[in-house]
Amino acid sequence: MSPLKASSLWQLRRYAIARSLFKATSLPRALARLGFVQADPMRAPARAQDLILAQRVKDYRAGELERRYPRLAIEEAFFFNYGFLPRKTLALLYPREAPRAWDARMQARAQEVLGFVRQHGPTHPKDVQAHFDHGRIKRWGGDLNVSTHLLEGLHYRGLLRVARREAGARVYQATEHPPQDNSPEARLARAGHLLDMVVQLYAPLPAPSLGYLCGLLRYGVPQLAAEMRQVQEHAKSRYAHAQVDGLLWFWPQGEKAMAARNPVDDRLRFLAPFDPVVWDRRRFQLFWGWEYKLEAYVPAHKRRMGHYAMPMLWGEQILGWANLKVVDGRLQHELGFAGPRPRGNAFQLALDEALQQMQEFLEL
Repeated sequence: MSPLKASSLWQLRRYAIARSLFKATSLPRALARLGFVQADPMRAPARAQDLILAQRVKDYRAGELERRYPRLAIEEAFFFNYGFLPRKTLALLYPREAPRAWDARMQARAQEVLGFVRQHGPTHPKDVQAHFDHGRIKRWGGDLNVSTHLLEGLHYRGLLRVARREAGARVYQATEHPPQDNSPEARLARAGHLLDMVVQLYAPLPAPSLGYLCGLLRYGVPQLAAEMRQVQEHAKSRYAHAQVDGLLWFWPQGEKAMAARNPVDDRLRFLAPFDPVVWDRRRFQLFWGWEYKLEAYVPAHKRRMGHYAMPMLWGEQILGWANLKVVDGRLQHELGFAGPRPRGNAFQLALDEALQQMQEFLEL
């Protein structure tokens, strides 16, 4: 496909917003359309997956995904990040081995834990810990319970699945995946399908961001690393693309990124830091001209925006950010702006409506 001619980032920005913030629909349909919803355990004022879905599911309430999860055809799994994806997609990820292999002792422990879960059915991590008392291990600069490490490792390898959650904790059960066609053609097709999912979720993507996501996918499916590089090398023949202000952009074939009719409503929205509209920080700065960072893990005295600053989208402009929290059953907000605060009643009315919708979502 030959490159298209593009006039400005303005058209790409409208396209990005319009295609991601589609008309609110049912939870199953929204999950299918997104293809993947990134998860995060932090509640500020709700988990990221709930904040993402609240923008796309009619009458969605915080915690609904967790409550309905056992009845939905979705799975918790590590894709290029951890989150939720359709069950039919899961087979594309396996079989996979973790980049850091277990030694013989840890492998033996893992087999014992897997046998325990197979015997007992849906299993809470505290039951594994009580039965084995594996102790603790140093990982990622911290002190991790070995039983938790083993359960997460077995889950990553596709030997366990998350059956449900209890008070936020994963309850695991044993699972198996059918054998895969391991021919070169089938492996390349799987890699291509997985990258297509990512492009579908985050388009339009500048070329450096596409490369970054390919790198994340090589961790998610290390067994397809070579095939992922091959798909990336042929991105120009796989996706529609254009040069805009000297930068190459990609999006799914058949979509009209430069169409004048990419509608954007005038609602004000508080977006999760992992929402598809703002996930790509490189694209964010290109579209809105300022740098946005999640500072939840930055020492408090070094924060500029706040603990969990949520980008504030009004129409097609991201004016600044909001920190929202619930205190004594009431929603409190602090706003920050990348430029001057908008004057007039229009912004205040949009803000009041967004805060009211947030209260309904949180069931306050």
